Amino acid sequence: MITHAVGLSLGPSSSVESGVAVMEIATHKLIYIDKLFSISDIQLFFDNYVSLKNSVFCISLPWDNTMLEGKWRVLSKQYQLIHNEEERFLNRDNWMQRFSTRGCELFSNLAEQGTDISRFEVYLARQKLNLYSNYKERSSADCKFLQSALKFEHNFTELPSNMMPMGQLEAIVGALLAEKKINDETENIFEFKGLNVINAKY
Repeated sequence: MITHAVGLSLGPSSSVESGVAVMEIATHKLIYIDKLFSISDIQLFFDNYVSLKNSVFCISLPWDNTMLEGKWRVLSKQYQLIHNEEERFLNRDNWMQRFSTRGCELFSNLAEQGTDISRFEVYLARQKLNLYSNYKERSSADCKFLQSALKFEHNFTELPSNMMPMGQLEAIVGALLAEKKINDETENIFEFKGLNVINAKY
């Protein structure tokens, strides 16, 4: 029986914080929120988490920061069309890869052991869940907007009034998406390294 929905916002590197949020399905209450940094921290969380078989996990896809280095910076912008004219672009250092493979081996191993794990793209999920703002991504204004939206639109009244770290807030978005997956309200949008990337249907 599935009892918990778990969201994990994965940072692109250990210098950028990751966040984890555990939500109890029966009460729609957050029972655990924490910050993680290294893959060892994330491994330790899964090792000590006792409800692996009774939980659904949604783990975010971190951006690959290496693609923004050097002369490929301009060509690798999100809005740059590349696949229509791939012959013109040399895929040096895998700069066409938008997402980092950080943690993929760990999550694949957990999935092989029977853990229900899906991936999600934070900004697509925020759009579907009506949590997207017009502020610069991950800015303090964007962070405050997301916290207020989660508190009042999704009834997470236990959230504090002071500003929370963005990693934890994005993890709550993942927990909401995991809850929707339990209710069969998600769809697969693509696959990344053997795991389905999901988003809300509506």
